[in-house]
Amino acid sequence: MAAVAGRLSRQALLKTKSLTNTQQASFSFKSASRGKKAAYGLLGAATVGSIGAVGAALAFPVLASELELHPPHYKWSHHGMFSSIDMKSVRRGYEVYKQVCAACHSLKYLAYREMVGSFLSEDEAKEEAKSVMITDGPDDNGNMFERPGKLADYIPSPYKNEEAAKAANNGAVPPDLTYIVPGVEGEENYIFSLLTGYCDAPAGVEVPEDGHFNPYFTGGVIAMAEALYTDIIEYSDGTPATKSQLAKDVATFLVWTSMPDYDDRKKLALKILGLLGTMMFVSYYAKRHYFTVLKARKIALREGK
Repeated sequence: MAAVAGRLSRQALLKTKSLTNTQQASFSFKSASRGKKAAYGLLGAATVGSIGAVGAALAFPVLASELELHPPHYKWSHHGMFSSIDMKSVRRGYEVYKQVCAACHSLKYLAYREMVGSFLSEDEAKEEAKSVMITDGPDDNGNMFERPGKLADYIPSPYKNEEAAKAANNGAVPPDLTYIVPGVEGEENYIFSLLTGYCDAPAGVEVPEDGHFNPYFTGGVIAMAEALYTDIIEYSDGTPATKSQLAKDVATFLVWTSMPDYDDRKKLALKILGLLGTMMFVSYYAKRHYFTVLKARKIALREGK
């Protein structure tokens, strides 16, 4: 009997405690102000919305074909406010383009005159222009003719038209490289990684016969074959033509083709910042000097007689 009585009394106490807690909780929410009730409602809605968003995001499958390897960040010599483009590297990159890349890719927005004073002298640029034949005309008889290039000419495309480019590259037109690197620091990392990132496809990745695997390219399969190999060319300045050196030089060259005035813009920015800094101190001194009388004066109201 004592055990039964103890058990019944324990259950009665537990029920009483739970009812008390429920009453206190309900009383605390009912007695809350409208602002607190609105805050509780917004918090609950936000929690439900967050859970729903996470569930929706997890509902979409992640396909292996959508993954791509992000290029690492390298220290380029032209990054930084007080750094300029390495023109020796640009000159070597032009040699890489001329001997390797020019067979498929064009630089149709780059003129030979833009090379003068940058990485080529005027005579060297004239020789480069004369080495290509430019279609010009019509002549007095209405016929087109070919002539040696001039400094005012743009680098000609390796193909006569877009259809010829498609026929030579399995239906794909090789992109023009003039502005392939946008005016954002760090895009050189992608060019360098892409040129040096060719490798065998991992298990489960199917590469077509006319494709090649590159983890840095979107989708992993790229139509362009690996173009750079160690000692594929010989630099005129004797620099060892390793694969990484070739990729670094051509990436630097493409930075210059996208922004030939890169160094001039930096010089102008430094001049403007220096001028603005000087004008800031001059304006502050003038403000303190000319407005001292206004800031130091005292206005007093006097009652009339």
